[in-house]
Amino acid sequence: MSSVQSDSSVNSTFVRPATFFINGFSNIPHGKYYYVFLSLVYTVTVFGNSFIMCVIYLARRLHTGKYIAVFHLAFSDLCGSSALIPKLIDMFLFEHQDVLYESCLTSMFFIYHFMNMQSLTLLALAYDRLIAICFPLRYHAIVTKTSMCLVIAVMWIFSVTYFSVYVSLVNRLSFCRTNVVNSYFCDHGPIYRLACNDNSINVLITKLSFGLLVCLPLILIIISYACISLALRKIARGGDRTKAMKTLTSHLLLVAIFYLPFLSIHILGFTTSLNPNVQIINNSLTQTIPPMLNPIIYTLKTEEVMQSIKDLYKRNKVKNITDNKEQMY
Repeated sequence: MSSVQSDSSVNSTFVRPATFFINGFSNIPHGKYYYVFLSLVYTVTVFGNSFIMCVIYLARRLHTGKYIAVFHLAFSDLCGSSALIPKLIDMFLFEHQDVLYESCLTSMFFIYHFMNMQSLTLLALAYDRLIAICFPLRYHAIVTKTSMCLVIAVMWIFSVTYFSVYVSLVNRLSFCRTNVVNSYFCDHGPIYRLACNDNSINVLITKLSFGLLVCLPLILIIISYACISLALRKIARGGDRTKAMKTLTSHLLLVAIFYLPFLSIHILGFTTSLNPNVQIINNSLTQTIPPMLNPIIYTLKTEEVMQSIKDLYKRNKVKNITDNKEQMY
C-alpha cells in the first residue's frame, strides 16, 4: 500500500509511485451508508442536469445568451460529478483504491477544471444579470449568443491552461515515504504534502488558486450585485423592482450554495483543527451537493424555464394525439 518505486535511474533520490492509494471514506464509521447517499446524489445530479440541458436545447425561447450560460453550468455540474462520484462508488464496491499515477493526475485535472468552470459560469451569469438590470435597453445587443459563447470559450482556454500547469507541478515532487492519500480523490493538497523534496511551489500555487479562482470571482459577483442594488433603488415603481428581484433569486441561491459552504470549510480549516474525517465529509458534500441542487433551483425558481417545460409538455401531448389519430385512419 505504501511502497513506492523509482521512476528515474539517473537520480536515485527522486521517487515516483506507480500508484496512489486513495483512503476515501474507509476510516469513517458507517461509511457504506455515505456511499449509498452519494449514489442517490449522483442519480439526481445526472437526471436533473440532463433534464435542464434538454429543455434548453428543445425550447427555442431559451436560445439566448443567458441560457447558453445556464446550459454550460449544467454541463459543468454533470461532468464534474461524473469525474468524481463514479470513482468513489467503484472504490467502495470493488475496492479499487489503488489509482495509477497518470490516472490520478488526469482525474485531478478534470475535477478541478470543472469545479473552476462552475465558479466562472456563476460569474458569467452575474455579468448577465448586471447588464439586464443596469443597461436593460442595451441588454440584447450586449449579451448575445455569440458573445456568451466567446466568454465561455475564453473561460475554457484559461481553465485548461491553468490546471495543466497546476497538475504538471506534481511531477516535480518525489514521494519516498508513502503513497497513501488521505482524501476521497486525487486531491492536490494531500498529495503534495506526501512529498519528500521541496513543495513550496505547490503550496504557493494552491494559495494562488484559492484567491484567483474562488475569492476573486466571488468578489466580482458581490460587486456586480452592489451595482445591481444601486440600480434597483432608482426604479420608482415597486412592482418593477419586485419583478427585477425575481430574476435574481435563482442566481443568488446558486452563488450561496456554491461559495458559502466552500468558504466556511476553508475558513474553519484555517482557524480551527478539524477532525480529518469531518473535513473529508464536509469537502465531499461541498463538491457534490451544489451540482445536484443547481438544476432543481433553476427549474423551480425561473418562470421562463417552467413555462418552457409546460410548452414542451403541451406540444408533445398534441403531437401524441395527432399521431394516434393518424394511426386510427
